[in-house]
Amino acid sequence: MKTEVLVLGGGPGGYSAAFRAADLGKQVTIVERYPVLGGVCLNVGCIPSKTLLHAAQVINEAKEVSSYGISFDAPKIDLKKLKATKDKVSKQLNTGLAGLAKQRNVTVVNGLGEFLSPTSIAVKNGESSETIEFEKAIIAVGSQAVKIPSFPNGDPRLMDSTDALELDGVPEKLLIIGGGIIGLEMATVYNALGSKISIVEMQSQIIAGCDKDLVRPLMAKIKKDYEKIMLSTSVEGIEALDEGLKVSFSGDNEDEVFDKVLVAVGRRPNGHLCAADKAGINVDERGFIAVDKQQRTNVENIYAIGDVVGNPMLAHKAVHEGKIAAEVIAGHKAQWQALTIPSVAYTDPEVAWMGLTENEAKAQGIDYEKGAFPWAASGRSLSIGRKEGITKILSDKETGRILGAGMTGTNAGELIAEAVLALEMGACVDDIALTVHAHPTLAETFAFAAEMIDGSITDLMPPKR
Repeated sequence: MKTEVLVLGGGPGGYSAAFRAADLGKQVTIVERYPVLGGVCLNVGCIPSKTLLHAAQVINEAKEVSSYGISFDAPKIDLKKLKATKDKVSKQLNTGLAGLAKQRNVTVVNGLGEFLSPTSIAVKNGESSETIEFEKAIIAVGSQAVKIPSFPNGDPRLMDSTDALELDGVPEKLLIIGGGIIGLEMATVYNALGSKISIVEMQSQIIAGCDKDLVRPLMAKIKKDYEKIMLSTSVEGIEALDEGLKVSFSGDNEDEVFDKVLVAVGRRPNGHLCAADKAGINVDERGFIAVDKQQRTNVENIYAIGDVVGNPMLAHKAVHEGKIAAEVIAGHKAQWQALTIPSVAYTDPEVAWMGLTENEAKAQGIDYEKGAFPWAASGRSLSIGRKEGITKILSDKETGRILGAGMTGTNAGELIAEAVLALEMGACVDDIALTVHAHPTLAETFAFAAEMIDGSITDLMPPKR
């Protein structure tokens, strides 16, 4: 079998690269190890987790609205039906992708792909194997959850994020190892379903890459909702007992037995799983593949995108990179020019940020100004019974140009888009402050944060300069 462009991996980055290349007139083949397109994100990651997070939000809102004088009985949760709904959403998107591939005449070959040379790949599916020759290739093999070798990984009570999304029962006591985005999102789901949640995190704060003031409202809420949050603490060992998993911690924390333990300590790239060395591709010891701004590897006709080329391991980054690779292959003058990649934790409340963080600005010695608007002064936030949020903007002290921004609160993941566009367009805080935002909305908190910097705020006292 021969093809002009071979895409190894059918996740968001892979199928986006394949579809873009096909739209630009290339003959394209996708090699995907699983029966459906969509990768981790669509099948065992972003999409199913957001479906469950929506269910958690409904459960939580039903409890919170009691302060409005509206009460509901305790929810009756049908796990089988909830799981079926989650799977239905993924299947609907799977079907859509299969249809788009067919419409674009993109060939999909199922099996595990391994390079044979810089121009060929073997695809193994069970006992069968076939060779595909290609002119150009795009590696989009993604990443996988990190497993700790010393843990009892064969015990079904020890879960990774994929296992957690299967909803195989709701444990009474659940420990989550890792206070990053994945762990905290799963904590949100299982807490709503009835589990008593404990979190252990090696760093001194949850969501370590985010500024502390943005994390603080989330931390304050989950400290009340969860059994225990252990920061600056590591897991020393896990012992499988009949009654549960006995976990020992560093420091003064006592050993404790949990019904289940979710390991969410990060992901590692799959660069070593596709025999890239046989194509002459450089893969570092961690499994990452280095690329230039046009997504080229050290082998001229082979490109790489997504998790395997470096952090952040986010689907929207992979999609953008996939389109760049496809366009370069088609002869377009494309390269990575995005100034920022937004990050979102779909927790309750949500946390979103983009651009320069305050920690980074301080480390780099950048002279910046900060405008922060508390959602306790937002009419819209108060009207929905949530006052813990915050919106902040960082701007260059001399020019006023926006350097970074973040929000914590309801729908922060949606609100961050305006901040990303503002940074990409080179906007100053005055541009945001002078843009009329609808009232009352959560979106106007972004304008209020800008007004805190330029001194025109009227919803609060302007800060002294």
